[in-house]
Amino acid sequence: MRQKLSSRTIINFVLDSIIFLAFLATTAPRLTGLAIHEWLSIAFGAAIITHLLLHWNWIVQVARRFFGKVTWASRVNYLLNTVLFISLTVIIFTGLMISEVALPLFGIRLGRNALWLLLHREATDVMVLTLGLHMALHWRWIVNTTGRVLGFPSRPRPAAPAALVSSSSTTEVSS
Repeated sequence: MRQKLSSRTIINFVLDSIIFLAFLATTAPRLTGLAIHEWLSIAFGAAIITHLLLHWNWIVQVARRFFGKVTWASRVNYLLNTVLFISLTVIIFTGLMISEVALPLFGIRLGRNALWLLLHREATDVMVLTLGLHMALHWRWIVNTTGRVLGFPSRPRPAAPAALVSSSSTTEVSS
């Protein structure tokens, strides 16, 4: 039996897919060209802000209970998301500082600075690594939701091995 996807799940899936594809494109400025790299990066930042707003309740709840009653997976996810946010902020800021297309269009010319370029590249490396870990943590959701969105039949879960089934529920009472 197929479960119907909630509109929230569909929105998350579509937005996350767009963010991922935009990230892939922005990490290849030699392939896309500098103009597309800069403008797509700015749009990428806006998509990330939208993503954060859609998940704001989760962010607040985990932050409140971070050292209290919350699962380790939620803590790890929260820390990964924090590193993603910090690295993205550094990437966008340094990208604007070294902009050769977007800011000059508005008459703002800052000139290339080797330090900003180095920070931009290092933050990008941190983000690529952290994004890989983030995706690994969410891999089951990614695979299941992709299958459901594309209409693939869901695979039935395998039954638990007989050795793991409790025998207490089947014990007979002897007289």
